[in-house]
Amino acid sequence: MSDLDTRLLAAHASGDLHALVTLYQTAADGAETEDARGFYLTHAHVFALEIGHPDTACLRAALIAMGRETPL
Repeated sequence: MSDLDTRLLAAHASGDLHALVTLYQTAADGAETEDARGFYLTHAHVFALEIGHPDTACLRAALIAMGRETPL
């Protein structure tokens, strides 16, 4: 298990939504495939929405650019 995986699991266990946004963004940046990147960005976006994170709009824009979200 990677250090990132360990940190993700710990953030989930403790309910640290701010950390989850950051960690899923980090995972997306290091993803080896577009599908994996989309998966991680989607998770980051969902957690960002839950807490009104400042990166919410940027995450949504990235998902739109990938064709995984539709513009309004």
